[in-house]
Amino acid sequence: MSDTDSFIDEVTEEVRRDRIYLLLRRWGWVGVVAVVLIVGGAAFNEYRKARATAQAQQLGDTILAALSENDPAARAAGLAQAEAMSPGGKAVLDMLLSASQVESGSREDAVNSLNAVAVQGDLPEIYRAIASFKSLLLQGDTLPAADRRQQFEALAAPGAPLRLLAEEQLALIDVADGNVDAALDRLQALRQDAEVGIDLQQRAAQMIIALGGEPEPLVAQQG
Repeated sequence: MSDTDSFIDEVTEEVRRDRIYLLLRRWGWVGVVAVVLIVGGAAFNEYRKARATAQAQQLGDTILAALSENDPAARAAGLAQAEAMSPGGKAVLDMLLSASQVESGSREDAVNSLNAVAVQGDLPEIYRAIASFKSLLLQGDTLPAADRRQQFEALAAPGAPLRLLAEEQLALIDVADGNVDAALDRLQALRQDAEVGIDLQQRAAQMIIALGGEPEPLVAQQG
């Protein structure tokens, strides 16, 4: 390689270094900011996890302390003071609260606690259905039969998680309305349902006999 070529290479390399230096001076802060954001984001994520864990532990401690009370009213008061930060935690808390409210004789408050769960749209359907079902059971003596029928029919819709239990309650409403034939038809269909459990099947058979009917032979379900 000639001296001229060597000199050109040195100049080219120097220019390249100058350009890199200028680029670093102009844009180097971007890398610094990126590092700060990454480190800061990781630290915030860890803080958020730690806070959520602490809140869950605090809620658990509050619930356990309340449930340790022998007096139902004291249990209800303790649970009412607990604060849940997530929809799921709030649902569990309200269901526990409703049970203590029932035991303490505050049935109306228990219904309100359950209805609060039933209308939480961000909860899985099964939790909302359980809350609605239990609320309706508590209102057997206070809610008009027509209103209870309408709501149980909604719970008995195809694919609903508690549809068979809702059908059983609809049969009881039929009986209360004096429509025994409708109750018998509903109970016979309930016993033949492919998803019915043995306990519910047996209860339906006992109700049929009590109403003067005869349980139809069970049809073998196709696998």
